[in-house]
Amino acid sequence: MLALVVASTFWSMVAYAGPLGNAVTLSAALDASAAGTTWVLASMSVGLAVTLLAAGVVADALGRARVFALGAMVFAGANVVCAVVGSTWPFVVARVVVGLGAAGMIATGLGLLAAADGDGRHRSTSAVWWSAAMGAGIALGPLLTGVLDLAGAWRWFYVGLALAGTLLYALAGRVLPVEPAAERARRLDLVGFTLLTAFLALLVTAIVQVRAGGPMLAAVLLGGSVLLLVALGLSQRRPQRLVDPGIFTHRPFLGATIAGLGTGLGIIAASSFLCTVLVRAVGLSTFQAAGVLAAWSGTSALAALALVRHGPRIPGRVQLTAGLVGVAVGLVLLAGVGDPVSAWRFVPGLVVCGCASGLLNAGLARQAVATVPGGLAATGTAANNTARYLGAAVGISVASVTAGTDLLAGWNRVALLAAACSLLAALAVAWLSRGERAPGVAGARTGTWRTAAE
Repeated sequence: MLALVVASTFWSMVAYAGPLGNAVTLSAALDASAAGTTWVLASMSVGLAVTLLAAGVVADALGRARVFALGAMVFAGANVVCAVVGSTWPFVVARVVVGLGAAGMIATGLGLLAAADGDGRHRSTSAVWWSAAMGAGIALGPLLTGVLDLAGAWRWFYVGLALAGTLLYALAGRVLPVEPAAERARRLDLVGFTLLTAFLALLVTAIVQVRAGGPMLAAVLLGGSVLLLVALGLSQRRPQRLVDPGIFTHRPFLGATIAGLGTGLGIIAASSFLCTVLVRAVGLSTFQAAGVLAAWSGTSALAALALVRHGPRIPGRVQLTAGLVGVAVGLVLLAGVGDPVSAWRFVPGLVVCGCASGLLNAGLARQAVATVPGGLAATGTAANNTARYLGAAVGISVASVTAGTDLLAGWNRVALLAAACSLLAALAVAWLSRGERAPGVAGARTGTWRTAAE
């Protein structure tokens, strides 16, 4: 089961990061406009951000194994479409659906592992492997598309992803246990589910539209998302709700969620913008830029693996705080570049960010499950990752506005702003962790969790 969950995370991240390695070729092949190119690169992020939380809620209500298998099937089918379409918007829609399928696997994987083995040390080890798979997938995706691009075979990337999704679906039926109905959290709140999905869809679309150059449409979409958020809040006053509201008053859960948000606003947003800087200001190809960024993502995977033995001894809250502070230090090292600049100038800061990210991602995976009751493990994982991808969407949009026309000077501002976001998130996690006695295991595991009803 651990191997299956790790493989699903790895292939999801390969799919997520892949277009960074051949963005120019992909844009030309699909005849994409500037706005279309923005959507091509952002489409899977949109699918993940919009559906992760909903997938987690559905999984806790209807069964995690079912949602995992369905996610793998959707992932495979949507990648087949990506491999055969020849224009921008069908490709964008298919990539959004790829994100939906990946969300089904990401939201449920750690919850399935937690349900199978409640030992805290084993959960921590599982989180380390999950984190390593995430870093390795982000590192390999752009390199793989870059190599295929050199051979003029970019469509085979999506064929490979479809085959991987098919294999994951086949193995899910053999490996994953179907949870008894008694273990599921509650009946699904269809009204709340619909409003939540619609709210996130409008919000994320508005954020991406800012980058695509449509401020009026973005404002309309943002206004609609606010109305849907109000409606969602009103709907949760009914007896049947999406989740127990007590989860949002639980400090360790809030700390883990803020850490996820800080990760998106910080290192993920900065590294995504750095790819543009390396191509347009430094003069690298997208493939070469992906190789430079691997100093971050690859180091992250190696750092996570180094925690397999010692990670369980480090409290989860310490992993989050130290990881965020380390990322902030690395981002400061990445700032201060001038013209001309060599690509090697960025490597030391990326390595520091990678080491810190390995610790941070392992802590996020661990705390996402440990800070909620066992019946809401998928919801906890989904909430954490939703915060991460929403933070990334906001951070990348802010970076594009902050940078201006001088990319190198703009990069310095972006790096420092991302460092500030990481540091603020670290301070918030430290403040919310005051008085927490059980290292890495929140009240949901120690008996101090209290629902609103209690």
